[in-house]
Amino acid sequence: MEHEIPLSAPDITEAEIEAVAAVLRTPRLSLGPKLQEFEAAMAAYVGVPHAVGVSSGTAGLHLAMLALEIGAGDEVIVPSFTFVAVANAVRYVGAMPVFADIDAATLNIDSKSVEAAITPRTRALIVVHTFGRPADLTSLLPIAERHNLLLIEDACEAIGAEIGGRRVGSFGDAGVFAFYPNKQITTGEGGMVVTRSADVARRIAALRNHGRYESDPAGIAQTPESSGSWFEHAELGFNYRLSEMQCALGLEQLARIEEILARREAIARRYCELLGGDSNLILPAIDLPDQRLSWFVFIVRLAERFSQADRDRVQRDLAAEGIATGRYFAPIHLQPAYAAWRQSARLQVTESVAARALALPFFNRITNEQIERVCGVLRRVLQSVR
Repeated sequence: MEHEIPLSAPDITEAEIEAVAAVLRTPRLSLGPKLQEFEAAMAAYVGVPHAVGVSSGTAGLHLAMLALEIGAGDEVIVPSFTFVAVANAVRYVGAMPVFADIDAATLNIDSKSVEAAITPRTRALIVVHTFGRPADLTSLLPIAERHNLLLIEDACEAIGAEIGGRRVGSFGDAGVFAFYPNKQITTGEGGMVVTRSADVARRIAALRNHGRYESDPAGIAQTPESSGSWFEHAELGFNYRLSEMQCALGLEQLARIEEILARREAIARRYCELLGGDSNLILPAIDLPDQRLSWFVFIVRLAERFSQADRDRVQRDLAAEGIATGRYFAPIHLQPAYAAWRQSARLQVTESVAARALALPFFNRITNEQIERVCGVLRRVLQSVR
């Protein structure tokens, strides 16, 4: 259903359209110079030596775990309050996702719940920087070190977020970013894995391209016309490549990242101004000591006296007024594909938060008038519910 005010929308300029068109005028549409440029630009931006472009954030998580040799018999601790790809990628490599609860204030994975979930089979921890708010790495990194766990940062929602002036994605053994159209910057579909390990980067570069290892450590030198070893495959790989057109778009978007993040912060602040003081709502924190948020979505929670049915009614009433909203997130352990985990997971905070969370329209080009209308209708609808 079309809404007058959508939940999200990509921000594409004429410069970006021209950059994509320029690639289409060349003979190299895959594994070319734009991929090299985009990978180098992302590595520099995050502050790590290596970045490998892939077809999606999901592909990035999958390949990161393969490159870190996580597999059958291993347990990987993950949040349930996140997108399903996080747990799916664990299962792709034959490992077992183990769900930990979240902190009620930050909505990120809770360090105490993580510690309680560790067993002798635990091999890794995936830390999601949920909604662009940095996770509590000051607690989680020592836990990983103490138990000899690999730590993968899912920064798919958090490009540009910082802890102590250091960008997320640079703390763990690998970091993963995504560029879906609703993200801060987009390549349409696409993702990036960043790491400090040259070996991990080289293996991911091979795995994304059908298991081909090139002499170039960046992993992009071989093409059918330039290498006699194009049909030599060292191991089982995948077609997880990122096209030159996507990389051209990503480069232009990344060049505007600070402008984009500033605009999204301004939108979040305006929402907080207009909705502040409403006892029906719990708003996200906007100023955090020694941290920088990267606003992916704007999530409000209905107060604890409301039920999931109330939240769903609010969503329907907003839709009737032409305002799109989203239910972020449906807990993974309650999904049909994870029925086997349902009884073992005891995630009270996750289930309580998920039942009352609602994403409001949030995108770079939303107008002040649209924000005011969303807030006015939301306040009115909430009054009618309770």
